[in-house]
Parts: sequence; structure tokens; C-alpha cells
Amino acid sequence: MQTHKNRWLIAAAAVGIHISIGSVYAWSVFTKPLMNQFNWGLQEVSLTFSIAILFLGLSAAFLGHYVERHGPRKAGTLASIFFGLGIAGSGLAVSLESIYLLYLFYGVLGGIGLGVGYITPVSTLVKWFPDRRGLATGLAIMGFGFASLISSPIMARLIDSVGIAGTFYILGAVYFLLMFGSSQYLAPPAEGWLPAGYKAKLDAGQKKPVTDLSQLTANEAVKTLRFYWLWLMLFINVTCGIAVISVASPMAQEIAGMTPLAAATMVGLMGLFNGLGRIGWASLSDYIGRPNTYTAFFIIQVIAFFLLPTVTQALLFQLIVFLILTCYGGGFASIPAYIGDLFGTKQLGAIHGYILTAWAAAGLAGPILASWVRETTNSYTATLYIFAGMFVIALIVSLLIRLDIRKLQAINEQRQMDLAG
Repeated sequence: MQTHKNRWLIAAAAVGIHISIGSVYAWSVFTKPLMNQFNWGLQEVSLTFSIAILFLGLSAAFLGHYVERHGPRKAGTLASIFFGLGIAGSGLAVSLESIYLLYLFYGVLGGIGLGVGYITPVSTLVKWFPDRRGLATGLAIMGFGFASLISSPIMARLIDSVGIAGTFYILGAVYFLLMFGSSQYLAPPAEGWLPAGYKAKLDAGQKKPVTDLSQLTANEAVKTLRFYWLWLMLFINVTCGIAVISVASPMAQEIAGMTPLAAATMVGLMGLFNGLGRIGWASLSDYIGRPNTYTAFFIIQVIAFFLLPTVTQALLFQLIVFLILTCYGGGFASIPAYIGDLFGTKQLGAIHGYILTAWAAAGLAGPILASWVRETTNSYTATLYIFAGMFVIALIVSLLIRLDIRKLQAINEQRQMDLAG
């Protein structure tokens, strides 16, 4: 039965889940209405988002094995229950005027739904697209990146018409139905399945089969050096990207002299480039390889972060920021395919979950670091130079991981020669 499923519909189901959970990036739409209605401080309200991202990373790490053991359908259903309850429960928290209930529902329950919902479709898609891993993961994770563009205006209109609590109730129901429905179609392909066109090309010798460097369990993967190289690259990419997102508007006004309205427009467009970077870079990685893709991210961003403090021309400033955002999104979208290349697909969901703890750590570190340096130096220039230095480290790591890859390739070639002999 599984082989009769359409892999493009599997991809559509994955996008359905990611568009739902990606709405977390539109949290700022609720910030001012909550502050105005309850006199809560900015830090109190913003902590809700931080808790959600923290639990995203933690649940992805701890429940990755659940995804592998019980399959994508059950895992997706679990994610829909947690996320739907988390969002709808936030409406109850608002009705009861309790910030702590909001932390529990949106932050903890919603965050758990986020983490499980994030890794479930991605690990399945990689198995359905052995010929185009980057494209497949890029499609799903693009949905996560674009979600805030779609949901922000809808949320704003709902808050105006039905209030904050009513908005949470409606969104909770809609997201639950969309995620639950999408999850029911998710299933891994049968053992040894290959896409028809790809199989024909392999049989005709027109294409070489994609061979993973190893087939490791999650617990075996964390004992390898290359796991930590991947973790560090994602951590640096996300720390600097989230920091730029968190201070983009005031930074644009300070460095490039942009008006508050122009800076706000730039922030809106950043979401678009974040999404485009996810599908664009991930698809490109199928052709140039994942190691080259990550090295390209870091070369571009070393230059971009060194240039940014000196760019006072508004249009050029925005173009550089948009380029950084494509690399930020591309880093998320390319990492699952990179994991598949290095560790195989045996427990890809669980390994991806462990790697995503870098996102949870970066979600806390990035904005705090950006704010602290800005307050200490009274300028964004020092912040940007520190990030450029961090990208130099990431660039070195992206070259070091190649040594590991070459060693593995040599071992695999020797093994094949021994078998042939």
C-alpha cells in the first residue's frame, strides 16, 4: 500500500504541517495587544516565544526516537494534538488573564508540538526523495519559513474582530485539523523503494546511486566528531541569523538612516527571503553538494557581516540583510539532507532532533548577545564584527568536516574493493 502513495502528496502533507507550526514566527503580532490589554511588560510577553523555541529543541531531541519507533503518522498526530491544545489553551490563558498559563500552553505544550511536528515530515521526505534530498527538505522547511507571511495578516484581522482569546481558539482548531489531516497521509516508502524515473536511470547507468557515508543510529551518531561539526555550524548560523532578525529594524535605522516605516517594510520582506533561501539553497545543494553549500553560506556571511556596519545606503543595506536571511533559511533546510548523507536514513529523525538542540541554544543566545553588545558598546557595529568573527570559525569547521568525509569515503572504497576481491 505504501508504494502506491504519491511522494509529491507526501511533500504537500509535510508543507501542511510546517505551515501550521511555522506560525510561531508570527508571535510578535500578539505582543502589543497582550501588553495593552493586561499591562504585561515586553520581556514577560517575549518570554512566551523563547519558551516555545526552547521546548521545540528539547522535544525534537527527546522525542526523535518516538518518531523513528512509531512512524510519521502517529508522530504527526501527536504533534497536532500538542500544538492544537497549546494554541487553543493560550485562549484559555488569555481569558483567565494568566501569563503563567500562557507560558504553559503556548510555550511548553505548543513548543512540544513544534519540535515533533518539525522533524516528523522531514525525516519521511528524505526517504521518499533519494534522488533530490535537498529539494524535498527545502519544500517542507520553506513552509515553516513562509508561515509567518501567511499567518501574520490573518492573526491581526482576527484579533481586531474576535479578540485575542477568540483568535487563539480559532487558530488552535484550524492548525489541529490541518496538521491532523496532513499526518494521516504520511508514511515511509517500502524497503528498497526507488522513484520510477530514478530507478530507470540507475538501471541504464545514466546515474550513480546516492550512497550514504554510513548508516548509524542516533546514539552512534552522537559519538562521532562530524555530528559536533554539524551542530556547531548550525548553532553559529542560527545564532547570528536570529540576532539580526531580533534587531533588524533599529539596526537599519541606526546604520542606514532608514525611517521606522521603511525598516518595518524591510522586516516583512525578510520573511520572504528566509523562505526563498530554504527552497533555493536546499535545491542547489543537490547539485553542488552539502559541504560546498555550507562553505558558501559562511564565505558569503563573513563578507556580509564585515560590510554591513559600513553600508549607509539603504537599498544596499537591505540587499545584504536579505542575502544573510537566505543563508539563515538555507542552513535549516539543508541540514536534514546533510545528516542523511553523513549518517544515513536509519534514524534520521532522531539525529535531526539532537542537532536541533543547536536551534534551541541559538534562540536564547542570539538575541541576548545582540542586545548585550549593543548596550555595552552603544553601537551595532561591534555586534556585527563579532558575528563576522563567528562565521570565520564556522567556515573553518565547514572545511574540517571534509576531512572526516574523505576518511569515510576512503574506508567505504576500501571495503568495496575488499568485497570485489
